[in-house]
Amino acid sequence: MRVLSGVVVVAFVLFLIGLAVTIYLRPLLAKRFLNAFACSARAHYLEQILRLVVGSSLIWFSAEMWQPNLFRLFGWVVVGTTVGLLCIPWRWNHRFAKWVVPPVIRHMKLYGVGAVILATLLLYGVLFGGANGVA
Repeated sequence: MRVLSGVVVVAFVLFLIGLAVTIYLRPLLAKRFLNAFACSARAHYLEQILRLVVGSSLIWFSAEMWQPNLFRLFGWVVVGTTVGLLCIPWRWNHRFAKWVVPPVIRHMKLYGVGAVILATLLLYGVLFGGANGVA
């Protein structure tokens, strides 16, 4: 199970890098992607399932990572906020997204930098974790 969790964490890293590259090379495509958040009940629940998978994987794999408590806490934050989003009607999340996404799009390049920083931190955590004998 830990190996699968590690694969999910690395896949999330690749997603973040892909998102950052898309923001810089294909900004209109990135804008369409960001505007799609919570646009329908189906999209909302798919997002929440993916968030649960990533958050749970971080919790499960954190023991193998550099700074396990930091990554375990981050995983619990992701899972906790996801459970909160699952407890509210998806339309509320849609309204929230309509309020949050425009500033993100306005500052998309900064968001791209944040995605790279998070991806780098996660990848460092995976590569230099205690289970790898480096920490």
